[in-house]
Amino acid sequence: MNGQAILDMLPMLAQGALLTLQLVFMSAFAGLCLAVPMAIARVSKNPWVSVWPRLYIFFFRGTPLLVQLFLVYYGLGQFEAVRASFVWPVLREAYWCAAITFSLHTAGYITEILRGAIQAVPVGEIEAARAIGMNATQIYKSILLPRAFRIALPAYGNELILMLKASALASTITLLDITGMARTVYAKNYLPMESFVTAGAFYLVITYVLTHLIRFLEKHLHPDRKEPVVIIG
Repeated sequence: MNGQAILDMLPMLAQGALLTLQLVFMSAFAGLCLAVPMAIARVSKNPWVSVWPRLYIFFFRGTPLLVQLFLVYYGLGQFEAVRASFVWPVLREAYWCAAITFSLHTAGYITEILRGAIQAVPVGEIEAARAIGMNATQIYKSILLPRAFRIALPAYGNELILMLKASALASTITLLDITGMARTVYAKNYLPMESFVTAGAFYLVITYVLTHLIRFLEKHLHPDRKEPVVIIG
């Protein structure tokens, strides 16, 4: 391992890490905003309401992220109506194509996470809210969604880490994220081991920080929860 080469590439990979974090947090936030109304529609007993999030989830969970990314980046530009529309200045940029695709993709997974969390809220709490005269909107705002967010936090954190690793696909559409920068560095120094091991170290550090951040939020939101005690023997 060439230690000097690793030191030389650190500034470039750090720059790529900033782009990676931008994409991950932007897509995670936008995906959450999209997932909340879809999760509410998903648990609806009206089949005409729940069918649309079902179809959305089926497509975005059933097709590879790379295919979705290529459809947005390469596919939309072949339509004259898209090129002539007001959205073309956005869709012709690789950064925004990646951000939009990642947001739509993760929204499908977060919707199912929230759907399970909403259904996991104890029925007694909902009945108590109805007993004191709360309507459906108040129940969702004051009872269901706050409780669902707490229940869903560990799974949401896991999805955030999965999105971090999936963000490496942004390098396939010319973006210089961590992986893209590693490929650029490798093309210059012809040191694949040093380039990609260092890139992997960046992903590990970010994952470590995210894991502990989610764990901190869990303890903050559930102060009464204790670590399980395992008795052996």
